Amino acid sequence: METSLHTMDSSCNAATNHWGNNSHFHDSPSYAHNHDNLHHGTLSLTSILLIVIPIILVILLASVIILIILLRRQKSAKCNSLSRNSTNIDDSSKFDSHTTINFTGSPEVKNGCISGGSSRRTSQCRFRGVQVFTYKELEMATNNFSKANVVGHGASGVVYRGVLSDGTVAAIKMVHRDGKQGERAFRIEVDLLSRLNSPYLVELLGYCADQDHRLLIFEFIPNGSLQQHLHSPHIYPQPLDWGTRLRIALDCARALEFLHEHITPSIIHRDFKCSNILLDHRFRAKVSDFGLAKMGSDKINGQISTRVLGTTGYLAPEYVSTGKLTTKSDVYSFGVVLLQLITGRVPVDTRRPPGEHVLVSWALPRLTHREKVMEMVDPTLKGQYSQKDVVQIAAIAAVCVQAEPDYRPLMTDVVQSLIPLVKNLSSAPSTSSRFLSTMVSPRSQRSSFSLH
Repeated sequence: METSLHTMDSSCNAATNHWGNNSHFHDSPSYAHNHDNLHHGTLSLTSILLIVIPIILVILLASVIILIILLRRQKSAKCNSLSRNSTNIDDSSKFDSHTTINFTGSPEVKNGCISGGSSRRTSQCRFRGVQVFTYKELEMATNNFSKANVVGHGASGVVYRGVLSDGTVAAIKMVHRDGKQGERAFRIEVDLLSRLNSPYLVELLGYCADQDHRLLIFEFIPNGSLQQHLHSPHIYPQPLDWGTRLRIALDCARALEFLHEHITPSIIHRDFKCSNILLDHRFRAKVSDFGLAKMGSDKINGQISTRVLGTTGYLAPEYVSTGKLTTKSDVYSFGVVLLQLITGRVPVDTRRPPGEHVLVSWALPRLTHREKVMEMVDPTLKGQYSQKDVVQIAAIAAVCVQAEPDYRPLMTDVVQSLIPLVKNLSSAPSTSSRFLSTMVSPRSQRSSFSLH
């Protein structure tokens, strides 16, 4: 028993000595080395994080900046593309494709530029080559707006003949700013004509919105207005021959066809009349003065309600009575112009006998009778015309001035009816070739616009 206890004590002492010797384990050199390595590893990781994190943040920030720059460039390129597309409209001689525009907004004039008013407008001051002029430049072009350079005047403004700095001869219209209507007319013409390009519309070269001045710069049309040729023999003593009248009718029909049926939404001129039809050096017609123009309805023959504006004698009866405006309102006005080309009469003339004061009311019952049509023909033509052509033009005029707008034709149909008549002119002897080859008289150089 004692031996066993002694053995157990010896074992316990040995174990105690063993663990006692191990009590110095933490103070051993090996542990100290491992502990220092762990501490240094922790410091090294912290240092790496302090270096890497700012680098990552810088890279992210640079990436964001680069992305913003790329997006802005892409947006700018898209805007430029839209600007080019909105102004790159076909010259309308073929009318192969339709054009969508927006122009009825009310743009603001800032720093001489017209901005806003259209979802397609950019912040630039140029559209399809339309320039922005200062008032000083136009003063120089017109010799300080000399009375000697006046070529037309009327309710909407005075038109001067001017020579621009590049030598271009231009018609410079100083717009009367009589209230909101004058300002609206100015803005509409700039916004509309800067986007439309057709050989049958007068070209807008530029505009001036310098302080309170409002001026429009057009291409100069040397042979005055149809109004002057038909009704002002003191200005143009040589009457228009029948062939020239037919060509003018077709040019005007093409102009309205372009506005009504090749623009989306359609555009209603609202003031189509002889004084707004100008004749170039070849006596080809160009339609002018879009200050009263309105955008039509998206629906076929859709109506829009508006104030009754325009010229007495040319206004469609339903528009006068209800204020409802459609493209057929322009068709009626075109019919009145056809009657003027046939008869040489003005739309309203109180100097004539009772029953003949209003051209449409007097002519309409006669237009379907060949003999009566022949009696209506302008006496200045002196019988130099095709009776068959006159009857056909009278028939077209008759349907255009129908009281019921639904009975009036589309301008495309009118164009197709007029084309064969004009083509036949080349195969028939006419005085038109002699007339068209005459030089423009000096007096006509002073009669580019008539603004009644």
